[in-house]
Amino acid sequence: QIQLMESGGALVQPGVSLRLSCAASGFTFSTSAMSWYRQAPGKERELVARVSMEGNTNYADSVKGRFTISRDNAKNTVYLQMNSLKREDTAVYYCHALWWDSYWGQGTQVTVSS
Repeated sequence: QIQLMESGGALVQPGVSLRLSCAASGFTFSTSAMSWYRQAPGKERELVARVSMEGNTNYADSVKGRFTISRDNAKNTVYLQMNSLKREDTAVYYCHALWWDSYWGQGTQVTVSS
């Protein structure tokens, strides 16, 4: 059974950093492209960052220079380091795996507010 378990979401003030983690199981993690998406209230889900199985990364323009996606194949975990958080980063963040099919985690809430 394929599972993606996100963690690390929190209520934080603008300008601080936060790291999200997604622990994966049930598939060959090292051969999967992994991504982080987010969905803010009233908006569509959007791609935040993606890392290929080779380690190549790409980011949404809104987070370039502030967010970093990384993966640890030994731990079957993908991370999203978020720096200089802004109010507009408030959303539910979802982990996504593309491995023959598309798989989603349950999401973790990130709220940026003073």
